[in-house]
Amino acid sequence: MNNIQQFTFQNATGKIDYTLMNDYMFRAVLQENEIVLKGLISSLLHLPPGAIQSTTILNPIELGKAFNDKTFVLDVKVLLNDKSIINLEMQVANQDFWPNRSLSYLCSIFQNLESGDDYSRVKPAYHIGILNFSPFPDYPEFYATNQMMNIKKHYIYNDIFTLNVLDLNQIHLATEKDKAYKIDYWAKLFKAKTWEDLKMLAQKDNALKETCETVYKLNQNEEVRYLCEMREEGQRILRTYESLLKMKDEKLAETAAALAEKDAMIATLQAQLAAYQKQ
Repeated sequence: MNNIQQFTFQNATGKIDYTLMNDYMFRAVLQENEIVLKGLISSLLHLPPGAIQSTTILNPIELGKAFNDKTFVLDVKVLLNDKSIINLEMQVANQDFWPNRSLSYLCSIFQNLESGDDYSRVKPAYHIGILNFSPFPDYPEFYATNQMMNIKKHYIYNDIFTLNVLDLNQIHLATEKDKAYKIDYWAKLFKAKTWEDLKMLAQKDNALKETCETVYKLNQNEEVRYLCEMREEGQRILRTYESLLKMKDEKLAETAAALAEKDAMIATLQAQLAAYQKQ
């Protein structure tokens, strides 16, 4: 009798080695399973079931292959129903210039006319940032939709140029509409750290179940695991570099403050000396 246990998602326990917060795993899961890609886009764009007929990834990568200049940025560009272009990005590290960066990405996909097309054929463009930080701390929001608006009369200048932000640290601010489209469940799935967490979320709907099972499958793939570790190591190096720069800046600031204090002291002594000499 064969007593060897068959390891599957259903009997996985404990910590997940590489979660969807790893941007390579995020990219790999969306490219590996179209059900996941359709489910996530449907939720984030508030589309009813069946509204998505086709998804085409415009910047596919070869899963398990080492990074190059084209794959270092692991956003996912998707042509939806041959009518709209969506850029999905997982960003864990805090980006001081996120508004500029996200607008740059959005502008790049909004320039989607083919040679000979007129402006009536511009495809709607969406940049959706899934962030583990709050880009506008003074205005916390779980899922924000941003469009160009006239600042005097408050009408939308263009409704096919949209920048959405899902703040994974603000799940508690999810609205009833967010919950109706299960965006809160997706956020919890991204943040999940254990297989037990994923198994609970997998019960909510089929797209979430497919996501969890695909995360498990790719966690068993040694080539994918290696590249996930490379991404994490890259983030560690970046954080170390940023910490060193911060320490250097703080040291320079301390030195500047000390010099300013000495200059002030010298100026005071000079003033006292000048006053004494006039006596």
